[in-house]
Amino acid sequence: MTNLDPDICRRIKEARRGAGLSQSQVANDVGCKQSALSMFEQGDGTKLNDDVIEKLAAKFNIDLPGAEKSVASTGFFVEGSGFCPNPGCPSHTSYMVDGRRLFKIDRLSTDPAGGRFCAICGEVLEHKCPNCGSAVHEGAICSFCGVPYIASGQ
Repeated sequence: MTNLDPDICRRIKEARRGAGLSQSQVANDVGCKQSALSMFEQGDGTKLNDDVIEKLAAKFNIDLPGAEKSVASTGFFVEGSGFCPNPGCPSHTSYMVDGRRLFKIDRLSTDPAGGRFCAICGEVLEHKCPNCGSAVHEGAICSFCGVPYIASGQ
């Protein structure tokens, strides 16, 4: 992308760290080398091609000036897509951490088109952290307030 604002690179780096993902994991997900992602995160927007930058922005729900977002073009979720708050929804992956049941959300399967209801169970979707209202990222816990996105009932 020509004239990519270095702030976009910084925001992607912060979002990746907030999601608890390594550069290697993210590079593998979006189809680039870890070293190129590292240079990109340092503010060099020329190190990644437009397709990879769009995938990164979509993965971390970051707006790119003039870019359209769609599931088909990015392979990730749509801008503003929601997650199902139902702990019984089969789309979530349940796991235990220090005796707490957490649910990893799956925004792509529950909200592939940016809708209002879960495509799996029909529950009304959440589009922001239910506790603090910040943007939702992949994972089970909000990186801003530390509260799980889905209440486990335990």
